[in-house]
Amino acid sequence: MLAADTALIFGRYARQTLSSKFQMLFGVLMPLLYLVLFGPLLTGLPLGSRGSSWQILVPGLLLQLGVFGAGFAGFSVLIEKNWGVLERMRVTPVSRLALLLGRVLRDTALFLCQAVLLVLAALAMGLRAPLAGILIGFAFVALLTVSLASLSYAFALRVNTPGEFGPAINTVTVPSMLLSGLMLPMTLAPGWLDVLSHFLPVRYLVDAMRDAYVGSYASAHMLYGVLVAVAFAAGAVTVGTRVFRRAGA
Repeated sequence: MLAADTALIFGRYARQTLSSKFQMLFGVLMPLLYLVLFGPLLTGLPLGSRGSSWQILVPGLLLQLGVFGAGFAGFSVLIEKNWGVLERMRVTPVSRLALLLGRVLRDTALFLCQAVLLVLAALAMGLRAPLAGILIGFAFVALLTVSLASLSYAFALRVNTPGEFGPAINTVTVPSMLLSGLMLPMTLAPGWLDVLSHFLPVRYLVDAMRDAYVGSYASAHMLYGVLVAVAFAAGAVTVGTRVFRRAGA
């Protein structure tokens, strides 16, 4: 029943997404602009990390898709809550976990498609990375999307207006992007800032992805990245499920 309910919810939201080409296009537009406008500035600079500037920048941009896209996913729940859609779903026998997973899996599929487009553009601009590393990167993007989308939906059920939701998400996502080293390696940062960044899960994911993009699959960064990504996803889905059940969504 859970699988069938999840597939039903996923199909509903996937059809909504496919009917909105602008959502798919503009979701990847900001990372593409960073790639085109910011990437060439890094060429030849001593970034204090292995690999070319593209092997450093592209993993960060891929995770940026998850941080911003999945972080703001809860806006759709706010709209449905205000329109009474969630109330109508509440009286159906659909699993509460499926109501969360269907949405999260739709988001994951959307951001993976956008990630593929971003990597293709990066390859055209000069990125060189092993296929296995690129695929591992997609897995990290998927896990981060599952984590942040679950927390975003849970938080959206706890607030009442976009005016409460938007600023709170911005307060979390923007510092996370800067402190996690998505744009530049944290090895360039002062020591205290580097230490502070280790309290953010995304830091471990971006370090692991950059190792994958240079073909280093057995590094400590890779091990920590996998463990943190899996644990973060499991914890976020657990929190999201509990909130959905208690809220009667």
